[in-house]
Amino acid sequence: MTNVLPLPTKRDESWRYGDLAALEAVWGELPSGPQQIIIPAGTSETRQIIQPVPIGGVAVTHLHVHLEAGAQMALHLLAADNDYGRMHIEVTLARGAHFELGGAIIGTGEQTLEIVTEITHAEPEATSNQVVRSVLGGRATGSFLGKVNVARHAQKTDAEQSFKAMLLERTATANAKPELEIFADDVQCAHGATVGELDKQALFYMASRGLDPLTARRLMLQAFIADAFVSVADDAARETIENRALEALEAIL
Repeated sequence: MTNVLPLPTKRDESWRYGDLAALEAVWGELPSGPQQIIIPAGTSETRQIIQPVPIGGVAVTHLHVHLEAGAQMALHLLAADNDYGRMHIEVTLARGAHFELGGAIIGTGEQTLEIVTEITHAEPEATSNQVVRSVLGGRATGSFLGKVNVARHAQKTDAEQSFKAMLLERTATANAKPELEIFADDVQCAHGATVGELDKQALFYMASRGLDPLTARRLMLQAFIADAFVSVADDAARETIENRALEALEAIL
C-alpha cells in the first residue's frame, strides 16, 4: 500500500535531522505504515537488516516490534547505501522481555543516514540494550535518535544506549539525541554518546610496527564498527553483515 499519510515536518522531533526534500520526491511510493512484528511469549528471534535498494536514492525502513512476556529479539541494522536512508524502529516490551539492537551508519559524500528508535518498557522486568556506531566522511550526516520510555509500573527495568561516531573529515556531521522518559522508580537506565576522530597516537603506534597508514585506518575502523555486531550469535549472519559494512568502509577509505 502506497503512502497516504501527510509528509513529516521538522516539528516532529524524530524528523529533526531528516532530509525532507529528498523524502518528498518519493513519499507517495513508500509504505503507509510500519511493518508489524510480534515475537510470541517465551520465544526468541534474530534479524539482520541491510537497508534495501532505494527509491530515487531514498530508503525508509519502519518496524513496530511487540515482544510478549519473556520474548527476546536481537536486531542488527546497517545504513550505508542511500542518498537519504532512515531506519525507524519502535519496540514495546512486555514483562521480562529483552530487546538487543546493534546498528551501524557508514556514510560519505552528501549522504544523510539515520537510525531512530523508540523503546517502550510497558511492563516490569524487561531489558533493552542499544549499540550504534557511525563512521562518516565527506559531507555526510549520520544521526541516532534513541528514546526509551519506562511506564509507571514497569519496575526492575534495565535499559542502556551507547552511540559513538567517528568523523574522518571535519566536514562530516554526527548527531546524537539520546532520551529517557521514566515514570517508575526502581529502574536502571543509562545512555552515552561520543563523537570523535581516529586516535593519532594509535595510528602512530601502528605505523611504528610497520603498518602503512591506510591499513592502520582500516583496522581501527573495522574494530570500531564490529562493536555494533558483536551480539550476532550466528557466525554466518554476523559475517554477512560485517562484510557488507566493510565494503562500505572501503568506499570511504
